[in-house]
Amino acid sequence: MDADDKPKKIVLDTDAEAVRLARDLVATARHGALAVYYHETGFPGASRVALATDMDGTTIILVSSLSGHTRPMLEDPRTSLLVGAMGKGDPLAHPRITLFTKARRIERDTDEGKRVRRRYLARQPKASLYADFGDFAFFRLEIQGSSMNGGFGKAYELTPGDFALKGDVDGVAAMEESAIAHMNEDHREAVDLYARVIGKAEAGSWRIAALDSEGMDLVAGDKTCRVWYPAPLENASELRGMLARMAAEAREEIGALQ
Repeated sequence: MDADDKPKKIVLDTDAEAVRLARDLVATARHGALAVYYHETGFPGASRVALATDMDGTTIILVSSLSGHTRPMLEDPRTSLLVGAMGKGDPLAHPRITLFTKARRIERDTDEGKRVRRRYLARQPKASLYADFGDFAFFRLEIQGSSMNGGFGKAYELTPGDFALKGDVDGVAAMEESAIAHMNEDHREAVDLYARVIGKAEAGSWRIAALDSEGMDLVAGDKTCRVWYPAPLENASELRGMLARMAAEAREEIGALQ
């Protein structure tokens, strides 16, 4: 068989639906398989890592210097991360995505380090037992490209731009911590509506773990849910009104069903 006759991978045009699916997979993943390159053996190696996301949607991990994948990642930041939806039946029928990334270590005592620590522990609270140990460090896995399989016959290739958040990213970042505390303490009913009605999630003790200019990440134990705003926030001052409107619309939807 000539090289030109070999079967070629069929890649579909990346549309808005594919982008949303890819971003959902990344935002809701609690763990993934991180692949690094071992120079001494010439082979790649994969390890399971727990995940969260930074304000711009970039995946963040927390690793120990004693972990086998940390030194290779520092020597060669080119990494890959596989995450995917879980479900019953054939595992190959469920969407998954491989992110081609470059790992960047985050300095602990910087504003970035403090923000990442807060967001990571909101998603992975049990990590508070060891997150501040001296041999642990946070890394951002900055996307260089990706390959997604949305199910049989649904292959896509996405660019870093497909994952870029729109709207007032920095403005929302500045008010995120106080907004989350307010919603989780004073508006639990609204948070529950976001998850169950808008996010179509199962019942649970839902709370907001993170929010940004395009949506929010909610958690209830081991369950996760990504809820998108109807439109990106062009100014952080729009956040309060957006959350109130979404809660009101969710209540109306419930009322219409009763």
